[in-house]
Amino acid sequence: MLTIWGRKTSSNVQALMWAVGELGLAYERHDVGHRYGGNDTPEFLAMNPNGTVPVLRDGEGEFLWETGAVLRYLAARYGSPAFWPEDLHKRTHIDKWAEWSKLNVALKFTAPIFWRVVRTAPEKRDAAAVVAALGELGRFLDIAETQLEAHEFIAGDDFTLADIQFGHVLYRYFDIDIERAERPALRRYYETLEGRQPYREHVMVSYEELRVI
Repeated sequence: MLTIWGRKTSSNVQALMWAVGELGLAYERHDVGHRYGGNDTPEFLAMNPNGTVPVLRDGEGEFLWETGAVLRYLAARYGSPAFWPEDLHKRTHIDKWAEWSKLNVALKFTAPIFWRVVRTAPEKRDAAAVVAALGELGRFLDIAETQLEAHEFIAGDDFTLADIQFGHVLYRYFDIDIERAERPALRRYYETLEGRQPYREHVMVSYEELRVI
């Protein structure tokens, strides 16, 4: 049994929970962070001194934090060879796209765009900064578009850990009120993810509690 600490509206928690759902693992999740609080208590900081979510414990094992590391742990322990290959070169290829997704898509979307559009009061929003951030993100979405024109998924023709890191931000990207360039392959990919039950359950989650009005 996995125990997970982190609110369901956290994008990092959503990535973790999506992976848990895809792997079919039993879990218990506790809402922590944002309006739920609890991530600055001595008990939580003993698990994760950074005070961030998610935190995962597998049975009676060590408390694990940093989403990418936790995802790789689950993939290595519970994933299929297609999801996280044993072959070093094949696994590194997937990890390359996972890291690329985290650094160049998730991080360039969440704070520079999503926070400015949803988590900032309308009178304080910087429309020019959002446009600039969309331009920066677009450079990398164009790379994804080229990759997805040739492959069904972001790292190839199998669903892998890289899709968790890349795809978990796409629900919000396509849902919020922003200008989006036409990228047919990316749209096709997103619609494929929408057809996956764990994605609908753990990623396509209302973010209204985060909205500042």
